[in-house]
This record gives sequence, C-alpha cells and structure tokens, in this order.
Amino acid sequence: MTDSTMTEIRVNGRCIDEDAILREMQYHPAENVAAARHAAAEWLVIRALLLDRAGALGIDEPDETAAVEAVIEREVDVPAPAEAECRRYYDNNPARFRSADLVEAAHILLAAAPDDADARAAAEDRAGELIALLAGAPERFGDLARAHSACDSRHSDGRLGQLSRGDTVPEMETFLFNLEEGQISPVPVKTRYGVHVVRVDKRVPGRALPYEGVAGKVADYLKEASWRRAFRQYVQLLAGDARISGFDIATAESPLVQ
Repeated sequence: MTDSTMTEIRVNGRCIDEDAILREMQYHPAENVAAARHAAAEWLVIRALLLDRAGALGIDEPDETAAVEAVIEREVDVPAPAEAECRRYYDNNPARFRSADLVEAAHILLAAAPDDADARAAAEDRAGELIALLAGAPERFGDLARAHSACDSRHSDGRLGQLSRGDTVPEMETFLFNLEEGQISPVPVKTRYGVHVVRVDKRVPGRALPYEGVAGKVADYLKEASWRRAFRQYVQLLAGDARISGFDIATAESPLVQ
C-alpha cells in the first residue's frame, strides 16, 4: 500500500494536499492517527474520482457534495433483497435476532480510586469479609448494602434493577451474566469505581424474535451490505480508468461515504 503520509497524492492531475487530509481526518475516527489519516486520504481520493465522473456525466450541481451524491444516486443502485434471501439470512443468523438477555441484580460498592493502591487493597479486603459473612447469612445482603455501599442503590438494599449487556462495565458484566440466580460473587469484583460484592436475583434469557418482527431490519441490512459491495466495485472501476499516484485505492479496505 502506498503511504499517503509520505507521497503527494494526485487524482487525474488534481492534488490532494496535506491540509485537506488533516481537515478530513476529523470525520474518520480510528484506533490511531495513521489509520485515521489513511481513511481520510482514501475518501478524498474517492471523492475526486466521483467529481471527475460528475463532470463526465454533465452533472451540474451547486456544490461538490451535491455532485458526489448525484453520481452515487445515478450509478450505484442495488435491488431490494428477495424474500427468500431475507429468510435465509434470518435462519442462518439466529443470534442476531434475539431479545436481550436480562438480569436483575444487586451490589455493594466499596469505593476506591483506580490509582489509589492502598484504598483498593483495603476495599478488596473488606469485600472479602462481606462475602464470607454473606456465605452464612445471605439474607443480610440488604442490611450490609445500606451500611457499607457507596452507591445510591444502597437506599434500595443495593438493588440495581434490570440490566442488559452493555448497561454496566465489562468487569461487572462478566459476573452478572455468569452467576446463577440467588448466587453472590465468590470473589470481590474490581472495577474502575472500586470493589463490588455482586448478587444476581433473577435471570431472563433472551428469546428468538419472530421473522415478521425483524423482516424490515433484515432487508435493510442486506441491502446496505449489497450497496457497499456495489460501491466498492464502482470505485475500483473508476480507479482503473484514472491516473492516481500516491495512494493505492485498490487496496482500500472500507471506502467511507461522508
């Protein structure tokens, strides 16, 4: 892959300068600066190709963005997926079409900042003591939450209500969705907020959603995926007829449309 950070980029004689790439980077969040820079340069190359195509087609729009959109609308089109294709995707991907798994849980939070080693050690020791105490008297969980928890949930015996995946931090989630109903975490649960004693009160497994309820979502997903493939192929056709230096559009992994 040509390194867009080291080589001047030109598309049919049109220069994509450093300032343009830097301005475009804000629209392409990525894991690191290099990836964001590459994505920005990639889109600017694609945009230049589309603008040249607009000129070839005689598209007259008041601004470049409108011209790009007009080219895409005219030349990149895909049919709606057939019913059989939608049903086949639904049948082959059951995990995508389920209601969320839910748990009802409670906790006792012993607050300690992540960078305070002494406080975290003390909180972990105290959590261990509470877990040992609850092993012989689980009915005391609410009393202990009211007495020791630093979370507002202490006012309701530590109850957090109903939670789904993504509602809490990953460390807590690991326990919430693996403990059995009525089980208290056998070890203290450490998170950025401190150290927790966790109890799961009820589990509500997700259920399969009927095809009729998600048919529109399936069709939209398949059409979007098909459109992206068609767009990629279209851009590569444009690139094949263009003079491009400083960037290898054929190796771009995910063209982005802004």
